[in-house]
Amino acid sequence: MKKAVSVLLIAAMTALLFVGTGCGKQKQLIMATNAEFPPYEYHEGDKIVGIDAEIAQAIADEVGAELVIEDMAFDSVLASVQTGKADMGIAGLTITEDRLQNVDFSTPYATAAQVIIVKEGSSITTPDDLAGKNIGVQLGTTGDIYADDIEDANIERYNKGFEAVQALLQDKVDAVIIDNEPAKVFVDQNEGLIIVDEAFTYEEYAIAVKKGNTELLNKINDAIKKLQDSGKLQEIVDKYIKAE
Repeated sequence: MKKAVSVLLIAAMTALLFVGTGCGKQKQLIMATNAEFPPYEYHEGDKIVGIDAEIAQAIADEVGAELVIEDMAFDSVLASVQTGKADMGIAGLTITEDRLQNVDFSTPYATAAQVIIVKEGSSITTPDDLAGKNIGVQLGTTGDIYADDIEDANIERYNKGFEAVQALLQDKVDAVIIDNEPAKVFVDQNEGLIIVDEAFTYEEYAIAVKKGNTELLNKINDAIKKLQDSGKLQEIVDKYIKAE
């Protein structure tokens, strides 16, 4: 009888020790992104910063998790979410019908536009002028997707938006289609480039999660609503995008 009590006591103490250790370890929330997309995500020293990075941190704080950011090629972000290697994809992701076949999206947290970058003096002044031209895009982006509909255009795909802009500067392409905010950064950094006045298309950004993961999706949506209602989301955006 004494032996049985001792065994039970040891088992109970072991269980308590295990629970105590487990409670001390915070759950991780893994974010897949492509940190080549200022001001939404980009490198600042050895850190990844930007609008999406701060929104992700705020969501992690809301759900009581440690945020871990995994940087990868843009066209790997959704695949990482699909396979469960990442909990969520935040990379200036636009909701499209094709993407909805493979992942679920949160409520939108930002609106954006795809715009056209050209050299000063270019004959391209509207989206209609892109017909038959050489156009640079970042692989896997909505700019890449929508460019396929341009009549007789030759589409050159690059792993990074920066590489597409460099190709434009070197006259390898006639124009670059890319999101509006990164476009502003690239134009500011490179003399002789301008953004065409008329946007190529408008869209909304949202957070991708693995299809069917409604528990996480609901938590993300709740966190986004709290950020919007409190004004915190706008504060984050205003920190990186100054009113013109």
